[in-house]
Amino acid sequence: MSRLSVRKTYKLYIGGAFPRSESGRSYPVTSPKGDFLANASRASRKDARDAVVAARKAFPGWSGATAYNRGQILYRVAEMLEGRRGQFAEELGIGKKAALEAVDATVDRLVWYAGWSDKIASVHGSANPVAGPYFNLSSPEPTGVVAVIAPADPLLGLISVVAPVIVTGNTCVVVASEPSPLASITLAEVLATSDLPGGVVNVLTGRQAELAPWLAGHMDVNGLDLTGVQDADLALGCEQAAAENLKRVLRPSQDDWAADPGLGRMTRFLETKTVWHPVGV
Repeated sequence: MSRLSVRKTYKLYIGGAFPRSESGRSYPVTSPKGDFLANASRASRKDARDAVVAARKAFPGWSGATAYNRGQILYRVAEMLEGRRGQFAEELGIGKKAALEAVDATVDRLVWYAGWSDKIASVHGSANPVAGPYFNLSSPEPTGVVAVIAPADPLLGLISVVAPVIVTGNTCVVVASEPSPLASITLAEVLATSDLPGGVVNVLTGRQAELAPWLAGHMDVNGLDLTGVQDADLALGCEQAAAENLKRVLRPSQDDWAADPGLGRMTRFLETKTVWHPVGV
């Protein structure tokens, strides 16, 4: 007897849980060929506010963890993602060979950032020469809550903007790729079952133009990554809103996600704190 397959319901990921949008809205997700794949939740402004609250609550514990511990958790996420390699490849919907290569590149990118977790302070910090009997030390510290508008690349691009934010101790609210959000929610399932504390990464699916301005203007968001914003007017409006509380802003860009990512994204959402200490005390 034939049967109908049970379609997965894709929800939001906020504070370590998977709620539906408080608005009750959803939107259809289709393949590049136009075939229906699933329905995804369409997040509202309240969902965005809830995600910021969850990210802020998680920030003290995550930023206070050792860099080594954060790196080990990212290694664990990479292991679990590789364990679901086939599922991610299927959800990318770009052809089996290309999809598997994209998943492998994503795992490698996570491992790369995990390795930097306990090294970035040595590279980006310094002991400064000063006149007088003092030690003067500069050390990078996380900015706080970062809102990320993810690029169209639904997996490698997503990891390439999220991993550098969280490996340095920030927490984040991510607006997933609007046309291709499925891999982002499956990634959230990986995060939920890894050792990553709830609230460190929060994933919203829905309309970029609806969510980005509210996150840009939110006074408890400290950084804004507009990489995935394609509309120039929307990007400009977000930058203007971000200026209200002097958010650190990463402007829209067309990145080659397969290229060496460098350290720019890690250092973008770090603040340098300098301490003076008397010699011999």
